[in-house]
Amino acid sequence: MKGWTRPAPRADPDTQGAGPHSALRRGLLDVGKGVAVSVKPGPLRDGERPVVAAAVHAPEPGQALGVEAAGALVEAAETALSLHVPLVLQLASSGPPPDEDLSSLYGWGRVARALVRCSGSVPVVVIVEGPLLSGPALLLGLADAVVMSPGAFAYLSGPAAVAQVTGVPVQPGQLGGQRVHWARSGVATLVAPDAAGAKELVADLLSYLPSHSDELPPFCLSSDPTSRFTPELRDAVPARATGSYDVRVVVAGVADEGRFFELRGGWAPQLVTGFMRLGGNPVGVLANQPQSMSGTLDIAASQKGARFVEMCDAFNVPLLTVVDTSGFMPGRDLEWRGIIRHGAELVFAYAEATVPRVCLVVRKAYGGAYIVMDSKGMGNDVCIAWPSAELAVMGAEGAVNVVHRRAAPEERARLVAEYERAFLNPYVAAERGYVDMVIDPADTRRVLAGCFRALSTKRERLVTRKHGNSPL
Repeated sequence: MKGWTRPAPRADPDTQGAGPHSALRRGLLDVGKGVAVSVKPGPLRDGERPVVAAAVHAPEPGQALGVEAAGALVEAAETALSLHVPLVLQLASSGPPPDEDLSSLYGWGRVARALVRCSGSVPVVVIVEGPLLSGPALLLGLADAVVMSPGAFAYLSGPAAVAQVTGVPVQPGQLGGQRVHWARSGVATLVAPDAAGAKELVADLLSYLPSHSDELPPFCLSSDPTSRFTPELRDAVPARATGSYDVRVVVAGVADEGRFFELRGGWAPQLVTGFMRLGGNPVGVLANQPQSMSGTLDIAASQKGARFVEMCDAFNVPLLTVVDTSGFMPGRDLEWRGIIRHGAELVFAYAEATVPRVCLVVRKAYGGAYIVMDSKGMGNDVCIAWPSAELAVMGAEGAVNVVHRRAAPEERARLVAEYERAFLNPYVAAERGYVDMVIDPADTRRVLAGCFRALSTKRERLVTRKHGNSPL
């Protein structure tokens, strides 16, 4: 957990005089045509924690929103930041009105700056229920989470501009609809069937996060004992090295009541991210998914993982990393698009994280992907392995092809078997201190709960600096 300077005591909003928070006495602040900002309790599972909820919609479908709407959002963000409560925005806008002067563009720039100030201090969630176009669409990239309804779409350049430049006609939904941002761009963190479902998803998400970065995540009493054994996990990973399985089965076996709240499930599915509870306490989970691309990492997966690690670190959520990957996906196109730089984003996020971090290696942990998946060298607090774990520079076939490329076929088979016996097990790594313990999969929940309990008092004193230069 990051060190911090405790903020000054906040004034009671019910006793404040002039200023934006005086509106809390009424519960609703009208700030312009078609725009309202309300401060009200959020429907959270762990009680009625307050949130700042701002709804910004055009009075008529397709109508642009100008400086008044921007001012409303700035005021909402400043209110959430000063009260140290989450900010939930419901947005629909076709962009700055073309018949206004630059004041509308200036206003939306102020909104972006206000959201950046909230970033890492209070959770920021945006619900998109209609169009969100042009410059205001960039606000989605500044939020901690984005929930999109079926009728929502967002893009910077519309179908007309795309057709003019590329010559390819495209519909708004095809360009930036819910399915596009769920599966292709990664903008949508969650997708909802309707407006009511979107609010329910926001409530579920915020139940795993603290109101602000100076708090620990909310505890939720669980009837599932942490001493529960998980013998079903002994058969979760196939004996065949190339066998596929769903890593979410492993996560569900460890989680309280088997509940796992997945984020960005449609984007970069070879890496699973989300929240669970362990002994009632929220834990962020990042896991390789062998069902998709054999769990290999690419640009999208690296970005997805880095974004999630940074969010957990910002809001004091401990991290569990479940490892089963043979490495980074090879390919000329990936190298040209900068997989070195983007892969380093995940490295940077883990290296900078100060929350409790536990790494669980269930099968393959090879090469560069072994390093970036929160290895001991990256600074994890505890590294645990199952007997099926394989920690090595590369797989046996690849290693023999490199070292003994001229060997005869019958000799090659013997060398592969020797390499597997010598290196493809967790015990060599444990002897050298790269793995802290090798456990029976049936003990996984009990051991992980004990690790996070022991790490609950972890604190790190940070070196004073403005910020690092991450490889964005």
